[in-house]
Amino acid sequence: MSLKFFERIEILPGLILAAALLALAVLPACTAAAENESRRADAPAAQAAADPAFAAWKEALRQEALGLGISKGTLDSALAPAMPIAKVIELDRKQPEFTQTFWRYLDLRVNETRIARGQELLKTHAALLDRIWNKYHVPPRFLVAFWGLESNFGDHFGGYPVVDALVTLAYDPRRSRFFREQLLDALKIIDEGDISADRMRGSWAGAMGHLQFIPSTFVRYAVDEDGDGRRDIWGSLPDTFASAANYLSSIGWRGDETWGREVKLPDGFDYEQSASNVEKPLAEWAKLGVTRPDGKALPDAGIEASLVLPAGHRGPAFLTYANYRRILNWNRSALYAIAVGHLADRLIGKGPLQGPRPAAEQPLSRAMIVEMQERLGAQGFDTGSNDGVIGPLTRTAIRSFQKARGLPPDGFPTVELLEKLRGG
Repeated sequence: MSLKFFERIEILPGLILAAALLALAVLPACTAAAENESRRADAPAAQAAADPAFAAWKEALRQEALGLGISKGTLDSALAPAMPIAKVIELDRKQPEFTQTFWRYLDLRVNETRIARGQELLKTHAALLDRIWNKYHVPPRFLVAFWGLESNFGDHFGGYPVVDALVTLAYDPRRSRFFREQLLDALKIIDEGDISADRMRGSWAGAMGHLQFIPSTFVRYAVDEDGDGRRDIWGSLPDTFASAANYLSSIGWRGDETWGREVKLPDGFDYEQSASNVEKPLAEWAKLGVTRPDGKALPDAGIEASLVLPAGHRGPAFLTYANYRRILNWNRSALYAIAVGHLADRLIGKGPLQGPRPAAEQPLSRAMIVEMQERLGAQGFDTGSNDGVIGPLTRTAIRSFQKARGLPPDGFPTVELLEKLRGG
């Protein structure tokens, strides 16, 4: 599972790690074995490893791992040589300057090239995917859609040695508890023989394999589907698909339902109905005038749905079902969840979205979002914090401001909305 769901994290000073990394050069992360060897031989990195605070921390971790039953041999081969990677801290601290608009996000992830390739892979692996479907009740098209978004069908696993990356993040005080748990789980995976430390490569945050599982997700849900005694989400597609399906099934995936659907809203629609806590049966949405994009009636099914407007009231609208929320368990981003669902639809021949696409989209910078939050707060609308992240509280504050001004209360931030806030 990807770590992209950590979207609302306060950046704290990593004083101890900063001292250890002052002498480190920014080192490239590539998949070649030579990168690992050259980094380990680097003198500044050796200085960091010899730092008394880091050495004491690593020894305490070693003792904890031994207490959990991880073998001395694994700790000698995988943990002992691990060193902080300066680039990992740089990436962890890096915040995107601009938010990505809905259409930009979707165009990058659900395009004709990826759709065509995904359709071919559905055919190529049909027998395997059908077997997984029968066993775990997760349809093939969704597994392939996750695969496409997470690693571009196995093209990009990430080039970082996972143990080293997790050592870096576990030593850093910002999220040390979470990453210490991930590091111990990574060492457990190596100790149990699922993969060797030199093959355990992934993202800078420790996400691994075809579907970018973090170590704790691997420990809980990875499956040895091919029966070779190892749970190999790097080299075995049976293990990869079964592990993903096992995870989704375990968190409540409904095999007899889809993820949601694009819909058309009537003129004068009450956009307060798009709040995340509003859920109604399809029949209730139909009574409010919601239809399919072509104007035809919604399905006659007893399914609870919530309305999502990822680009505000001027963009496409979606009624989303329980499986949409399961996708959010995988990655807490509405854009990601819609992209997975839409790609899964396109893989079986459904058409492109019908909702309006603007001639040009203007993204908001983080500074503009912070300003929006500050101005909302100054006018009595609580955003929780001025962190530059559009979370539930900020959306509620926006919706309240919009309603007070007689604007469509869709809770969606825009440059136009900021201008109105600046006007007082």
